[in-house]
Amino acid sequence: MRDLDEQEKLIARELIRDPRHSDNAIAERTGIPGRTVSRKRKRLEQEGIVSYFAALNVLPNGDGRFAARHLYIIKFRLGMTMERLVNEIRSEPNVKTVFTELIYESHIAEIDGHISLIMIIEGKNDAEIVESFQGKIIPSLHKNHGENSIEEISTIRLLAPIRIKHNYIPMVNMKEGVIRPDWPDDGIFVA
Repeated sequence: MRDLDEQEKLIARELIRDPRHSDNAIAERTGIPGRTVSRKRKRLEQEGIVSYFAALNVLPNGDGRFAARHLYIIKFRLGMTMERLVNEIRSEPNVKTVFTELIYESHIAEIDGHISLIMIIEGKNDAEIVESFQGKIIPSLHKNHGENSIEEISTIRLLAPIRIKHNYIPMVNMKEGVIRPDWPDDGIFVA
């Protein structure tokens, strides 16, 4: 981990505002020479400090494919290690297919000394999510980690996202997939 210099912070702020901005547009907005923007942007990307992805909105206000999301907390029995869990996830063939459709986001966590999975699962409705979880995800977890590997499962029905990745507040500062142009620079967090 390293500290960003002042130019890198300005560049990062512009990329957070709209990652589609060209180096020339960032140079204009920041006053940093274009070649410097290009060089520093490339370095930030190569170091893994800045990354980009496209997010498809599948909720009712997007393409409408999914209308519901649940957060699942899956606590494994003591003895499951993070290394083992990661290796078993990497070897799971459904990670590339079925789970791509079902799982919006997932994380490895530690809860009371237990390795756990936190998953946000999407579906057309609550019943479809429960069916997918019980019929696809649980059998896969049992196959990969053992029939008795899960100690406890909790679920929470999610209603609407408020804030994403520090800076994105869809119902407040987003318009057409980017931060609104009138959103102040000091409202954008850059470490």
